[in-house]
Amino acid sequence: MASMARDLLAQESVEATLERITASATELVDGCDAAGILVLRDTKVETLAPTHRLVVDSDLLQQRLSEGPCFDAARTSRGERVFRISDLTDEHQRWPAYAPQARALGVGSMMGFLLFTEDEDLGALNLYSREPGAFTETSELVGWLLASHAAVAFSSARTHAQMEQAVATRHVVGEAMGILMGRDHVTEKEAFDMLRHSSQVNNVKLREVAHRVCEEGGLP
Repeated sequence: MASMARDLLAQESVEATLERITASATELVDGCDAAGILVLRDTKVETLAPTHRLVVDSDLLQQRLSEGPCFDAARTSRGERVFRISDLTDEHQRWPAYAPQARALGVGSMMGFLLFTEDEDLGALNLYSREPGAFTETSELVGWLLASHAAVAFSSARTHAQMEQAVATRHVVGEAMGILMGRDHVTEKEAFDMLRHSSQVNNVKLREVAHRVCEEGGLP
């Protein structure tokens, strides 16, 4: 587990970090046949780093039905950050539409862990087994430890990516401003205002406008 935690923080991108998280789940948690991370945006779900098609199918089913354990975990309070379902066939009362259809997909049992830090909720790490009763208390403990490390690594990777993007944006905007200042003999503020105005009028991100100036020498 300690080696896995170091490995997560050593990944070079958000995507690589997420893929390592879900792969670690299948390697470390007894009974886990597949894993994925579900992010809920309003009523739309996004499946990140699934290790098997089963994860995607289950998430899409929950989105279509607007019910299901992963759907609940991704939008629940932090007081209910773990769920373990021993047998999907016993869950007709809680999820009357999802449970039988999930069983038909091949889901026998499931676990889910809310991924969160002190500052943000990141989604839910969901683990699947094709067999009922596959997950034990030990499986849940290992899954919870993995999810705790995963949340920190996920948040760190995303923050790093955002910082890199911000630096890259600042660089290209500065380069574009220099081009406009030299070509049109305007001040730094006027050059920035030109970029911002073009961004607003054309409904294009400022960074993309700046890229066009750098590549084509003029505003779109």
